[in-house]
Amino acid sequence: MTEMDSGAPKRTPRPRRQKVQSTEQVESGELLETGMAEARPLKPVIEDVLEEIAAARAEFEQSPPSERDMDFESTDAPVGEGETDREPGANGEGNGGGGEFAGGDDPNRRRRRRRGRGRGTTGPGDNTGYSQQPAQNQNRPPQRGRNGQGDRRHGQQGQPRRPHDGGGQRGYNNGPPRQQSNEPRSSEPRGPEVLVPVQGTLELHPKGYGFLRDAKAGYVSQETDAFVSGSLIEKYSLREGVHVTGECVSMGRGQGPRLKSVQTIEGRLPELYPAVKKFDDLTPINPFQLIKLETGTTPITMRVMDLLCPIGKGQRALLVAPPRSGKTMLLQEIADSVSKNHPDIYLIVLLIDERPEEVTEMRRRVNGEVVASSLDREVENHVRVSQLVFEKAKRMAESGRDVFLLLDSITRTARAFNKWTNTGRTGTGGLDVKAMDIPKKMFGMARQFDEGGSLTVVGTALIETGGRMDDAIFQEFKGTGNMEMVLSRELAERRIWP
Repeated sequence: MTEMDSGAPKRTPRPRRQKVQSTEQVESGELLETGMAEARPLKPVIEDVLEEIAAARAEFEQSPPSERDMDFESTDAPVGEGETDREPGANGEGNGGGGEFAGGDDPNRRRRRRRGRGRGTTGPGDNTGYSQQPAQNQNRPPQRGRNGQGDRRHGQQGQPRRPHDGGGQRGYNNGPPRQQSNEPRSSEPRGPEVLVPVQGTLELHPKGYGFLRDAKAGYVSQETDAFVSGSLIEKYSLREGVHVTGECVSMGRGQGPRLKSVQTIEGRLPELYPAVKKFDDLTPINPFQLIKLETGTTPITMRVMDLLCPIGKGQRALLVAPPRSGKTMLLQEIADSVSKNHPDIYLIVLLIDERPEEVTEMRRRVNGEVVASSLDREVENHVRVSQLVFEKAKRMAESGRDVFLLLDSITRTARAFNKWTNTGRTGTGGLDVKAMDIPKKMFGMARQFDEGGSLTVVGTALIETGGRMDDAIFQEFKGTGNMEMVLSRELAERRIWP
């Protein structure tokens, strides 16, 4: 007769339960047959296993986490959102837990399994799991790995994360946990803005903004220079070199002041300045108004210049001088005569690549604005300062003022631009092909306007220095001026002045 005819087949138990033996059976030596072992209920065996598991778990809770446990925790896969939010025992994780541990597994393996899974809680309808464990063990929150991350998913009910201060190992602190505030950091409320008056000459940047440079500091970049935004420059049509007065506000630590409001632009109201014509739009004319240099019986040099080579408003004069011919003394006398006889003329003395002691002497003797970039400065500073000073002179001239500019020397200025351009193509005397473009443009700015205002430029050119570059520079400027005066070195050696 087949198995189907004999009736319903018997339920075959799990293979691992066939080897389960109670402690009483082992001690008494009574071994039951296979059929009787299958028919005998396993409830006493499960209870013994649960007691062993509960004792091992209590011992584990009382002992601190070992290095091995923490290493194991870090290698576990991260807990997903579904695992933290689902009910204990879902997917059958809690089913048959007692049977697995009773099957002779290693205690360390059981401990790792408990730490990595659903905390040993059983699903509904199962009586073979951890349902008989203490309540405090069932409600225990999930453990945290050595990286200190813990349960960070939404909807969690775990303990708050402890910050790692570096005192312990693998995310555990030896000291008390730090107190952390969950409130967002808010910056301290600023008080009312304090407006400070400021003035300076505007230097524009190619990106559209600018800074107000101080004339007393030689237009050198400083941290106290006020920042001018591009919106203000566009609003008031500000041009480079214009003199601006206004109010600035401090921008806080690590930042300089910022121009907040504009009061005057070249002595005019901000609303009236856009009506001023640009320098290139004015009408240049020949100089006809004499600038008197004679101040009395001494020095006699100024009287001779008024007779032989007078200087008028808008003159483009070139003083050609070899070394040791009295060039510096002549410039000082010219500057002194202009400041005494014509106080309405704004005097600027620009010294490029000169000796520092000459700069100090010029500032002590000349009653005017002395701007210097001595020979200990970089080439970029020579170029920047010279261009900014000439732009300032243009802004004053287009506003209707008379400006007298002394440049010492135009030869050294051309040398600085020759190093600055450096296109790689050289011409006569080693000059770059584009080195003389800007210096010639600066020297050619001298003119008198029919609408009013003038710019007079008197520059010195060095000759007989033994360098071909200096001779080439002089030849470039020789035909651009409308007045030229040559000093004699032989007369200077004979002590004949001028």
